[in-house]
Amino acid sequence: MAIAEVLIWGITVYGVIGAVTAAAFLLVGIDRIDEDARGSYAFRPLLIPGILVLWPVVLLRWLELERKEPEPRDL
Repeated sequence: MAIAEVLIWGITVYGVIGAVTAAAFLLVGIDRIDEDARGSYAFRPLLIPGILVLWPVVLLRWLELERKEPEPRDL
């Protein structure tokens, strides 16, 4: 394989993982970790490019927040 083919393959895999992460996070995860995001669907498509690029950070942070006990909210 040529170097260009390896790079294209790697970028494609990275993008597919990012797309799956974005879909899962925006459909399930964001509502679970941020109560203020519930019901606000207009801004979610704006997050897709960032999640595609930063999916490792999003996954790590999401897992960290899922394991953490919820804090009581002040009114």
